[in-house]
Amino acid sequence: MSIARPPAQPVATAAAGQRTGTTGLAGESLVLGFGSRVVVDGVDIEIVPGRVSALVGPNGSGKSTLLRGLARLHRIDGGRVDLHGGAGEDARPAAALSAREFAQQVTLFAQSRLAPSGLSVREVVAFGRHPYRRRFAGPSEADRLAVDRALRATGVHGMAERAAGELSGGELQRVWLAACLAQETGVVLLDEPTNHLDLRYQIETLDLIRDLADDYGAAVGVVLHDLDHAARIADEVLLMQSGRILAAGAPVDVLTAEHIGAAYELRVEVDLDPRTGRLRIDPIGRHGARQHAASAAAS
Repeated sequence: MSIARPPAQPVATAAAGQRTGTTGLAGESLVLGFGSRVVVDGVDIEIVPGRVSALVGPNGSGKSTLLRGLARLHRIDGGRVDLHGGAGEDARPAAALSAREFAQQVTLFAQSRLAPSGLSVREVVAFGRHPYRRRFAGPSEADRLAVDRALRATGVHGMAERAAGELSGGELQRVWLAACLAQETGVVLLDEPTNHLDLRYQIETLDLIRDLADDYGAAVGVVLHDLDHAARIADEVLLMQSGRILAAGAPVDVLTAEHIGAAYELRVEVDLDPRTGRLRIDPIGRHGARQHAASAAAS
């Protein structure tokens, strides 16, 4: 079916005292794999300041591997990754930066992280400040302020002095997210940030991702399994299948019944919610297909 495009959302300006991001990240003709097996095959991607780019696709489509390649945590077998600065600044090859320099520009929230033993929540969040610390120097006032902001933004300030090893999986997820925010980079990459979270914190995390782009001007790249989540927060969606980009663009252009059906080999119905103006994606399984057939026969 044809879907009318909803009006574009205006990008909010940063509040006084907040840092506005000017750094972007781009990958060109990227090839990544495991041994001789190619997982990402010739992908172009650009993560732009002030916008959210969501990577979606079935398991094994290469979206998490692509994100790790952008973050220099997976070897790139072909292509290149560049950092883009402000107006008039030339692109810089990401591989040319030291680990410290790169960590001051790009942070990655990974899917799986170990529960730290013997550390408080505040100490775990302070890990995000390591790229800025001098050897043997203690935390600066800027470090303390950044940690406090990150604790509050993720809703874990009240548990700052608790032992991180005693937290639930969802609580620990938010603590590691706070550590990424404390890093205060212009580019924020997130791999499945809503996993293991209950409904309230899923929505709060999605709101926080939008805040990073709208209020801080960060360039945000996020891998999501839930297509409704991607439609809710993304400016651009990249739908992956078998290591390639099947479709890329605005959510209403990418998350169509045709594209989703091709990527997931599943029948879906897509329309716009008349109340919210957001996309509504309805997968039709075997039981749903039987109900549709029965309803059609009765009409």
